[in-house]
Amino acid sequence: MAMEGYWLFLALLVSALLVGFLSVIFTLVWVLHYREGLGWDGTALEFNWHPVLLVTGFVFIQGIAIIVYRLPWTWKCSKLLMKSIHAGLNAVAAILAIIALVAVFDNHNVSGNPNMYSLHSWVGLTAVICYLLQLLSGFTVFLLPWAPLSLRAFLMPIHVYSGLVIFGTVIATVLMGITEKLIWGLRAPASYSTFPPEGVFANSLGLLILVFGALIFWIVTRPQWKRPKEPNSTLLQPNGGTAEGARGSMAANSGYNMDKSDSELNNEVAARKRNFALDETGQRSTM
Repeated sequence: MAMEGYWLFLALLVSALLVGFLSVIFTLVWVLHYREGLGWDGTALEFNWHPVLLVTGFVFIQGIAIIVYRLPWTWKCSKLLMKSIHAGLNAVAAILAIIALVAVFDNHNVSGNPNMYSLHSWVGLTAVICYLLQLLSGFTVFLLPWAPLSLRAFLMPIHVYSGLVIFGTVIATVLMGITEKLIWGLRAPASYSTFPPEGVFANSLGLLILVFGALIFWIVTRPQWKRPKEPNSTLLQPNGGTAEGARGSMAANSGYNMDKSDSELNNEVAARKRNFALDETGQRSTM
């Protein structure tokens, strides 16, 4: 099936991949060039894993997971395969986000800095918790086969909406984190307000992340780029049944009505035969 506006979709997809990849590269350059590198020893080097893992997993990989159903080259693949890829990408993003949280809490505990006092930390932890709940509910309801179709139909709009809300919240949280790090990390004479090279570079990173999020939102909200329904997909009826079940019920009712009509017709013929026999007997007795 051909996609409407295919070339526009392709241009936006390539742009999103390019901007997302640049966001990851910019984050690595920021921590390796301006923030002294990476490590896992409780120092600031361990803290530097926090932005790297979040931008890579919670922003870039999550964004790809959101639009994976929109790729027209995958429309011939089974829905189960695409569900597995969607869940797998989100699981990788969740693991990277958890490691990023461990890095920042470990660094704060070693250095004696307090935890969970800023708006960035409150919103960020809320986003991670909601993301894990979203992943768990999606795996339980949509990937495993035991959830009833009526429940899936009811939860699907909520699943899609909450996924986009979480992704937007992650973008906002990352932007707050970049600003917070620059305010606390840049001191005089190269304070944030003096437009130092690190501040300009990190601000550019924030713009890249914002553009990436906008591109993902645009791609995923275009109805003409939605994955078409499979021809043999099971359709839900208002009463929670399926189209196949409705057709089966109609066939059964039709068969029952036919049997009922045949029975009534046979009874009518038998009655006519009895009446004819009685009339014939009466005529003989009269003669």
